Amino acid sequence: MSVFKNLMLCAVGALGIASHCSAGITPEDEVIHWNNVMLERFREDFGTGCPGPLARAGAMVQAAVFEAVNSIDREWEPYIDYVDAPVTASKEAAVIAAAYRTMLALFPNSTQELTSEYIARRSLIPSGAAKNQGTRVGNRAAAQIILERTGDGSETPIAYQFLPGPGNYVPSPPSFDPECNPEWGFVRPFAMERTTQFRPTLGPCGFQDMDALLRSQAYADQVNEVRALGRRYGSTRTDEQTQIAFFWANDRNGTYKPPGHLFSITQTVSRDQGLTLEQNARLFALVGLAMGDAAIVAWDAKYNTGIDLWRPIVAIRRANTDNNPLTVVDKRWNSLNPFAPAFPAWISGHATFGAAHAAVMAEFFGTDDIIFTVDSEDPFYNALPNHPPRTFTSFSQAAVENGVSRIYLGVHYRMDATDGNAAGFALGRYVARNTLAERCMADFNRDGLRDSVDVDMYYSAYSANSMTADLNDDASVDMADLDMFMNAYLSGC
Repeated sequence: MSVFKNLMLCAVGALGIASHCSAGITPEDEVIHWNNVMLERFREDFGTGCPGPLARAGAMVQAAVFEAVNSIDREWEPYIDYVDAPVTASKEAAVIAAAYRTMLALFPNSTQELTSEYIARRSLIPSGAAKNQGTRVGNRAAAQIILERTGDGSETPIAYQFLPGPGNYVPSPPSFDPECNPEWGFVRPFAMERTTQFRPTLGPCGFQDMDALLRSQAYADQVNEVRALGRRYGSTRTDEQTQIAFFWANDRNGTYKPPGHLFSITQTVSRDQGLTLEQNARLFALVGLAMGDAAIVAWDAKYNTGIDLWRPIVAIRRANTDNNPLTVVDKRWNSLNPFAPAFPAWISGHATFGAAHAAVMAEFFGTDDIIFTVDSEDPFYNALPNHPPRTFTSFSQAAVENGVSRIYLGVHYRMDATDGNAAGFALGRYVARNTLAERCMADFNRDGLRDSVDVDMYYSAYSANSMTADLNDDASVDMADLDMFMNAYLSGC
């Protein structure tokens, strides 16, 4: 349904005439509200704390929400398929049900909190057919997404095989946490065609052999940079670089984690740009799907390529073993970050997530150059004497800063950020351009073709007065719909 038409229906409702625009809903629409409910689960019901499962959850919840709203409007191609939905169904009720049912499956330890929120939000919608219809639509959309992701490989753990010798990833000090989600590179993609689709074509610094990498000037430059910038004490960081390091971190349990930070940024931009519920449903789904695949892209590179690279703290403390005279051993070196993430360094997950998010946002709004101001939940950032919100003039600026922040934090090399950014930007553009596309009205049977079969099927539906022939969503089948179909058919969608 067009934004103009939706506003007109709401205006009619305001005059006391029946409409499907629900009265009593708070100004913050249900898409953003339930995204916030999900971020609270990220903080409190985070499982292992690894970003892959959280990115998967975000993709599933936002895809279910989109599928519910879009099944009522049918302006865009579905993620999986439209569910049966009358145009009179309440979109707010559909969002509530879709988000709630999907999160129940994803966060079983939060059933009580989620159910309380569900009851409270549904109580804001007037009782009636529209509410009941919307609830059924949301339930069906959630069931469809949950079924689609069942058996996707996310619950099939893999025993990681550590390789001997310098350069290879090992659990890192000071906590020596066990490796995190080595199976994630094999999880079935959300929008990509295959897990390796955006794998960097070359290895770290262009090397695919560990010994050659470690002996290179490029490797020494990378290690020496993070050794100087990322050390806890006596570093060459500026105060602003320290702010940047912690601003993007959100590694600690109790925060909304990196995927949640990017969802929070999406909320800010949505509010600034005045998006409607329908627009938010699609935007948050695109962001969620891109980040769901970003986790797969990053973890595929981390674990499934020829080089599973050790973290900087290990590289610096064991520099005497790398056969490179240009690196300097420092067995007491510590990163600014109080722990090393429990997975190989190359490529950076933060950089991949951030770039995928930025590319989707730029594609959605038609420009990269949007100014926005956002904050952070990281406890170390908020403990700094000066921790203001940060303002960015473009989505890509934020993504690049997100990537390099990990150098200042002492947990990544620059190549991790650069290659993660490149993979993420390519992924995000692909998702935005190939997923949830504008619906081709002339492809009536949605087989990807525009041919005589569509004409025959449409005329049959039109002659039977079937609501599937209602192309302009005015709850009637008439000449306006026939004109829309013929114009779409003759003009090519």
